[in-house]
Amino acid sequence: MDFDKTPGWLDWYADPSKPRFRLPPGSVDAHCHVFGPGSEFPFAAGRKYTPCDAGRQQLFALRDQLGFDKNVIVQATCHGADNRALLDALRHSEGRARRGDRSNAASATRSC
Repeated sequence: MDFDKTPGWLDWYADPSKPRFRLPPGSVDAHCHVFGPGSEFPFAAGRKYTPCDAGRQQLFALRDQLGFDKNVIVQATCHGADNRALLDALRHSEGRARRGDRSNAASATRSC
């Protein structure tokens, strides 16, 4: 399935510069997403935006380039309730990623 990126959405930049500083050992990128690829993990029909594809390979390359040891991956709203892209990234993270969770006040109140 083909998806057209929302106009104005930034494309994946494949060659970011390496930071001049070093992060401390054990540093964690505490909020990041995987987007598709849409051909493998389709975006939700009712999404508010369509990003460019930026799957697990790009996420892990960026993590390493920036000097983070680990990631916390949060479900992207463009995937709706289908979390296959996120779970695929976790399976391939070699233990270097965890799943972040979104919640809302109503669900938090009910669970107390």
